[in-house]
Amino acid sequence: MLRILIAGATGAIGKRLMPLLIEDGHAVTGMTRVAGKAAALEALGIAPIVVDVFQPQALRKAVIGAHPQIVIHQLTDLPQTLQGPLDAATSARNARIRIEGTANLLRAARAAGARRFIAQSIAFIYAADRTPHLETDALASGDDDAPGAITARGIRALEHATLNTPGIDGIVLRYGRLYGSGTWFEAPYGRGSLHVDAAAHAARLAVTRGMSGVYNIAEDDGEVAIDKARADLGFDPGFRGA
Repeated sequence: MLRILIAGATGAIGKRLMPLLIEDGHAVTGMTRVAGKAAALEALGIAPIVVDVFQPQALRKAVIGAHPQIVIHQLTDLPQTLQGPLDAATSARNARIRIEGTANLLRAARAAGARRFIAQSIAFIYAADRTPHLETDALASGDDDAPGAITARGIRALEHATLNTPGIDGIVLRYGRLYGSGTWFEAPYGRGSLHVDAAAHAARLAVTRGMSGVYNIAEDDGEVAIDKARADLGFDPGFRGA
């Protein structure tokens, strides 16, 4: 049994991931910033903590209290439904989670003695080039104030912090475009898609498998190479939960 904290436990992936970790016999703490969601977590057998990732002192205290061995970062700041392309303001809020929120969460994880940190990234951030993209391929530029560039800066910061924090075994999961219940899309949306259940499956596997590094997590449709995730994690893009 491992003690695992999920930041963003009530999000689309977190909701699928929690039952998988409970099934595996782990002790799970679910972090949310919305007090009204704590009861729902408790009903699932999840120990809730209510804290905002942008309040570093309160976050540190809460994470230390949970004493996790592994922290899974599934935090985003995105609308529940997609009305059109993301604008710069929305992209900036989500990038802040990835930059400032990730840094705060990593500091709290280190203070709590966590040894592994698994972070949600995206697989549709590669620079335009040949496909399928390998994990070693260059990422898109973040040199201007367009929404895509803001997103790229957030991703670069999240991945750098996850992979370069001393004392932390950092794993980055570059998820494809999510679809399925609780996401923006019910069916695959172009190449490089990923069912939300398979996303949760990958995070579950990364708890005990894989080495520090980056893994493409998507369907095997030629957009990104998932050979590394298959070999090191045992990832199956066809996984679906109950």
